[in-house]
Amino acid sequence: MQTHHQTEPWKGTAEFREEQFVDPRVVTSSWLLLAPLLTPPIPMITAMPCSLCPEGAHRFQWIRNLVPEFGISSSHVKVLSSPAEFYELLKVQIKAAKQRVVMASLYLGTGLLEQELVNCLEEALEKSLQANESPNLRVSILLDYTRGSRGRRNSRTMLIPLLQRFPEQVRVSLFHTPNLRGLLKLLIPERFNETIGLQHIKVYLFDDNVILSGANLSDLYFTNRQDRYVLLQDSPEIADFFTELVDAIGDVSLQLQQDDTVEMIEGMVHPYQGDKVRYCEIANQRVMEVINSARARQELLHTKTFHSSQQGSSVLPQHSSETAGGLKPEPDTWIYPLIQMKPFGIQIDEMVTETLLTEAERDARIYLTTGYFNLTQAYMDLVLGTRAEYRILLASPEVNGFFGAKGVAGAIPSAYVYIEHQFYNEVCCLHQQERIQLQEYSRAGWTFHAKGLWLYLAGSNLPCLTLIGSPNFGYRSVHRDLEAQVAIVTENKALQQQLHQEQEQLYLCSGVVSSSTFEQPSRHVKLWVKLVTPLIKNFF
Repeated sequence: MQTHHQTEPWKGTAEFREEQFVDPRVVTSSWLLLAPLLTPPIPMITAMPCSLCPEGAHRFQWIRNLVPEFGISSSHVKVLSSPAEFYELLKVQIKAAKQRVVMASLYLGTGLLEQELVNCLEEALEKSLQANESPNLRVSILLDYTRGSRGRRNSRTMLIPLLQRFPEQVRVSLFHTPNLRGLLKLLIPERFNETIGLQHIKVYLFDDNVILSGANLSDLYFTNRQDRYVLLQDSPEIADFFTELVDAIGDVSLQLQQDDTVEMIEGMVHPYQGDKVRYCEIANQRVMEVINSARARQELLHTKTFHSSQQGSSVLPQHSSETAGGLKPEPDTWIYPLIQMKPFGIQIDEMVTETLLTEAERDARIYLTTGYFNLTQAYMDLVLGTRAEYRILLASPEVNGFFGAKGVAGAIPSAYVYIEHQFYNEVCCLHQQERIQLQEYSRAGWTFHAKGLWLYLAGSNLPCLTLIGSPNFGYRSVHRDLEAQVAIVTENKALQQQLHQEQEQLYLCSGVVSSSTFEQPSRHVKLWVKLVTPLIKNFF
């Protein structure tokens, strides 16, 4: 089988490549430095008390008590299925952009495919420059500092030519976690420093079109690393929200300069040299300001729309999809952005996810997928202790990005097998094998990175809700990294069918896990892996 290398942090852990892996003795000493962080904090109960009310899609309207609710037509939503389709769409959208390109990712790769993306950005910027004395197109890119700075040729060196050529139009922000500082920053080697915390959000928007995904801007994600992708077309309010979110994170991030140095915005507290508490307070204020102002705008819009529809109800058909005067049709799909930034005290995604898992009714089905099966204890307890049926899709060792790697890296798939086996044993001890089923994704020549969930209400053959974005449902996603996804709720059958087909296509490449799965020679886990995994699983 052809071997592929993992490209995401020890989420995985932090985009290690096997040929760059360090000596095991360094690994041991490096992990000792993390001793103060190894003990997990006392878990907080975060799920908001509520009950999912009325029938149908609107039972999820409680989410708008936390975040803005964007009502759109389902015709504006397109579900993509392949890395190649994702890559081609990125290039088309960049070339067509007139006002803004905003891209948030863990990192930008350094290969030919990534260079072609940079070339598309340069072409679009050049076109804007030639068309106007004061060019309209603005490009804002948000990446992680540690991952984006790794190696001599890296994300920064890929983007510096754009900064040099278009200094007034391009902004590159590099987020540095406030938790990597002092002695920890000084002593932890490159790549291992990425385990402390990252900018992990993946949002790609072009004028008023937004792509939400778990995929990074790297060649594997454009070719043979399976992920999920959804395009929200002609959605200015959603595009504005994510532009403001990326700007807010960018404002508390290091700014890449034309000479490859970095600087903070004047007056901003430094993430690892300044006061940590003050920095996190400012970051919280900036991000929550974006969330709350967007929520207020959408509530005002909702109120105006409601009153307008009431006043016009005697003239217009109540359920007409086409309204007079060129007004937009009534929305049949709702988008809720869910943000998780625990370093800043923001845990909205965690609250919503826990509530969805808690309130899912008996005979409802939840299809949950993650490329890195390492659920938080809270999520695990909810899956084991609630009423819905679960079909959990995870990566088989062969499609784990570290499969076949040399040295210590080669043991990473075994660590995930060990975690999976422990969870499977718990399911069996509770006699829940009928209700909770594990399935392993396996596809020759591919790796697996898809994450999210699909919720099927009791008695329904189609999902009415999906979560899609960057979180993996693991400790890192909840506690360490900056994450964002959206809940898409729809009552439109055609869109529900799209989401159902996406789920089926992924699960078709899987096999059901049973006790015999762990008896295979490829599933043998060495004793030292079993001993080390509990100590380091919070960095996954």
